[in-house]
Amino acid sequence: MNLVAIDFETADNGADSACAIGMVRIVDGQVVAQETHLIRPPRRNFFYTHIHGITWDDVAGEKTFADLWPTLNNFISDADYLVAHNAAFDRGVMNACNDAAGLTPPVAPWLCTVKLARQVWNVRPTKLPDVCRYLVIPLNHHNAASDALACAKIVVAAMEDDFDITTAKLGPRMGRKPKSRRR
Repeated sequence: MNLVAIDFETADNGADSACAIGMVRIVDGQVVAQETHLIRPPRRNFFYTHIHGITWDDVAGEKTFADLWPTLNNFISDADYLVAHNAAFDRGVMNACNDAAGLTPPVAPWLCTVKLARQVWNVRPTKLPDVCRYLVIPLNHHNAASDALACAKIVVAAMEDDFDITTAKLGPRMGRKPKSRRR
């Protein structure tokens, strides 16, 4: 099974304001590749610097989502599933960024490691630091690379416990606008 764990950091309340993405490829239960990119969001507003440490100055010279999309799409295009912690948030950001750029979002279904943690180990609360603490996974929270790698390790741990990870699949988007609130 080919999975890609994804974590977005956003600049403002708009779901299209991705300012960083971390991606980790998992093939047959093994982490095989990682990429991290800063992204220049469509607005200079940075409301969440206090959370992730990213400022406009950090991304002003970076590619926009539309310009970066060929690279991102190349990394995720053959994934059977996209995986994220609180996947509805990251799926919403992915869809909003694609919509804003006039691009087609990925068609792969999403799995949520919040659901996995609850189903496999009954971890509560299920914020990423809590799950990582339970599974003894190192984490630099709100660093897109670290969050994506932690998410990948959660999926691998569930697979090693012989859990059917596809039970953590998100349902269809249902035509609602993605929530822009932070996790």
